[in-house]
Amino acid sequence: MSYLYLFVAIVAEVTATSFMKESEGFTRPIPSLVTIGGYAVAFYFLSLTLRGMPTGIAYAIWSGVGIVLIAIIAWLFQGQKLDLPAMLGMALIIAGVVVINLFSETAGR
Repeated sequence: MSYLYLFVAIVAEVTATSFMKESEGFTRPIPSLVTIGGYAVAFYFLSLTLRGMPTGIAYAIWSGVGIVLIAIIAWLFQGQKLDLPAMLGMALIIAGVVVINLFSETAGR
């Protein structure tokens, strides 16, 4: 269940962060509420994740996957440019998450 909880936490955090830009400094009510609600859901499900997974591993996966997903969403929907160094960096992040999940004995499997 830890990975399911972590998946929900990641999706909620990515949604909240993406809507934060749309909130325009918390001046727009709907995007502001989505941001606040998304972070509440993200932290709740992250806390559930930590029942069965070490904090460092959960946070590494959460932040790594979140960085990549937020960058892709910003590229697709918010006009962010991604140059070659940015894409290579994200590939390294993905590689790190894969290594943790496949090879780390502390991944909570």
